[in-house]
Amino acid sequence: MTSKLAVVFLAVFLLSAALCEAVVLSRISTELRCQCVKTHSTSFSPKYIKELRVIDSGPHCPNSEIIVKILKGDEVCLDPKEKWVQKIVQVFLKRAEKQGQ
Repeated sequence: MTSKLAVVFLAVFLLSAALCEAVVLSRISTELRCQCVKTHSTSFSPKYIKELRVIDSGPHCPNSEIIVKILKGDEVCLDPKEKWVQKIVQVFLKRAEKQGQ
């Protein structure tokens, strides 16, 4: 009886380890790619932006990416090379500095 119980525990342990590894691998595969397929080109006021994220280039993506969440809740990718996007990033950096003080 004890050996059967040990085999069951070992089988459950191996199954749970395999499932955990599968979850981690699927999560990694979604994170190791570019988030932005296309970028928004029309300029708009920073007052419509609720949140701004900057993702630096790296092994997951050769491009720097700027993703903003607008007040409606939609996420929009912006082209970091555009002058108006660089101004928006500067506005958000200044806001962050003021809030940090």
